[in-house]
Amino acid sequence: MGTGGGAPSSSSASSGWSGFWSSALRSKRLVSPAEKAAAESNGRGLSRRLGVLDLVLLGIGASIGAGIFVVTGTVARDAGPGVTISFILAGASCVVNALCYAELASRFPAVVGGAYLYTYTAFNEITAFLVFAQLMLDYHIGAASIARSLASYVVSILELFPVLKDNIPDWIGHGQDIGEVLSINVLAPILLILLTLILCWGVGESSAVNAFMTVTKIVIVIVVVLVGAFEVDVSNWSPFAPNGIKSIFTGATVVFFAYVGFDAVANSAEESKRPQRDLPIGIIGSLLVCIALYIGVCLVITGMVPYMYLGEDAPLAEAFTSKGLKFVSVLISVGAIAGLTTTLLVGLYVQSRLYLGLGRDGLLPSIFARVNSKRHTPIHSQVWVGCVASVLAGLLNVTMLSHILSVGTLVSVSNLLFIPYFLLFQTGYSVVSACVVVLRWKDRTNSQLSTSAKQEGVICLVAIAACGFATGLLFRYDASPIFMILAILVAVGASAALLIRQAYSDAPGFSCPGVPLLPCLCIFFNIFLFAQLHHEAWVRFVVLSLVMVGVYAIYGQYHADPNAADTIMYHRAPEDEAQ
Repeated sequence: MGTGGGAPSSSSASSGWSGFWSSALRSKRLVSPAEKAAAESNGRGLSRRLGVLDLVLLGIGASIGAGIFVVTGTVARDAGPGVTISFILAGASCVVNALCYAELASRFPAVVGGAYLYTYTAFNEITAFLVFAQLMLDYHIGAASIARSLASYVVSILELFPVLKDNIPDWIGHGQDIGEVLSINVLAPILLILLTLILCWGVGESSAVNAFMTVTKIVIVIVVVLVGAFEVDVSNWSPFAPNGIKSIFTGATVVFFAYVGFDAVANSAEESKRPQRDLPIGIIGSLLVCIALYIGVCLVITGMVPYMYLGEDAPLAEAFTSKGLKFVSVLISVGAIAGLTTTLLVGLYVQSRLYLGLGRDGLLPSIFARVNSKRHTPIHSQVWVGCVASVLAGLLNVTMLSHILSVGTLVSVSNLLFIPYFLLFQTGYSVVSACVVVLRWKDRTNSQLSTSAKQEGVICLVAIAACGFATGLLFRYDASPIFMILAILVAVGASAALLIRQAYSDAPGFSCPGVPLLPCLCIFFNIFLFAQLHHEAWVRFVVLSLVMVGVYAIYGQYHADPNAADTIMYHRAPEDEAQ
């Protein structure tokens, strides 16, 4: 009787497990150009209003915040004038990542989703859902922390007026701590609500606000560089690398975070007027502008003040104050507000588009997939994002938010400005690079790649990531160079196997050069940087993944439809319809 009673239960469990994997391993199919054209000829959905200049400013707005006035000086305290090389190295690495993003943005120009969408198509449903979960945690906490920083800057500006100085309570903008966890801040949620309303109003209006604020901060950075150039003493650039080459490379791993954000351009695919042409230009163009601005600030700040005397929290402002140029310090504060505003605005925008993508695919409730018929914006998703960020920003202090992200030893005033991207690039950028490689396999054989060939290729990609993590740990703990060389050699061997044993074809739109070697280099370096984070970040990564697998098992696998977005219809802007 016992055996007979256990058989159905065992069979049911086996069937449930089989059903889970059947759903988890589903993937979205590549939509043909003809299907994309047919979808775009219909009349509902998001509105295509963003031109190439809007996309470039969107990328700059997401990447450059108040940190340009802080992180340059903070890293320079260790790397010296060599911090310029640190920014060049980090910028070069981001350019390689941007090339991967540009190819996929060109390949998927019709729909929102970014890294989530690419992963869903190249790999499978469960991996895409986990990528979304990691990105969302980073974005939600990041929006809250940036909002609190922005509120603090706004109050600091207001306190320049004598009537308000020392008369604004901490709970309004700076934060009033209640115990070790809670910290009341009233202004941060108000700012988030205002930006959410702008984003709900329409993509054209929010793009105009972003453009104005981004141009403002670019002009301020240029003015700061030009004024500072007259205060430069070239003798301060010697020695150029006082603490050796390693400090420059270590600095590059830190300042890498100062560039990320260009992925926001990829998430605006459905609202771009000419996505296949403009998205790659927006991604790469915005990054090149950021590199030029950072290099200019680095040269000025290390030329004005000897690197060892640079301040900790506001090095650039303090440098100008020491030269008697207090008006520039005020200008820097205004630039910081503009920078934080655009970073926050774009971050909220990207989050809502990601929720929109998952709502359409059924991995989240359908309410997230709704687009307002008048404004052509995902109002429900946007309001949800704004509410989550407002609650976090109003109740938790920045330090607590950073610990939720587990940035550990990287926590400082300057690094907190980049909180939304500490883990985003490992989960997003590394997977995007892998997607470029995998989707090239599918192209070559019309999506009929053998299972054994794909498994071999995926194993090679995992080996490269593992070697990057091992090399990062060995570098972090000053292990023998021999072990690092061995890990690098294994990664080179896995890359060679991908090159020799897999067949590749050119992408239909913008094509990332050097596939598969260039994407493999991206994966290795991104995971190398992941190893530099506090071990709590690794634990958080694993714990969140396990929790989200449970969420997927309970809800996602039963509601998801990989083909749900194949018939999405789009709405062109009036000016496009008239052409």
